Amino acid sequence: DENIKLKMTLPKIPDIELVAIEGMDRMAKHMGISEDKIGEAHVLVTEAVINAFEHSGQKRPIVRVEFTLNQEKLIIFVRDYGKGFQPESVEKPDIMKKLGSTHKRGWGLKLMESMSDDFLIESDENGTKITIIKNLQ
Repeated sequence: DENIKLKMTLPKIPDIELVAIEGMDRMAKHMGISEDKIGEAHVLVTEAVINAFEHSGQKRPIVRVEFTLNQEKLIIFVRDYGKGFQPESVEKPDIMKKLGSTHKRGWGLKLMESMSDDFLIESDENGTKITIIKNLQ
């Protein structure tokens, strides 16, 4: 079974996550994987990249993104080089509070976890790594 990989380093510029999504889409097209199977991955990549830039606290922010794709699954790996955080300390969003609030952010981790078939966060003082697995079968 063929694996294709794509690795990129993204600078912090507006809409740069779209470059990562475009690369992922081209990989899927090359492998003959339908757009509907890869569609949810757009949300996952967008959330992971934006979160990395927003929360890493890097002086010169870059985010590394890697995709590994085969017919069975897509693996998305996103890494920043920021200050890190304690994943277990992130408050779970309260739906009723969020609906009435003007602050609509704070859904990222919960959303990514719920849309993934497997979701792993590793974080320390050298940055944060997120690995997302999306089954395509």
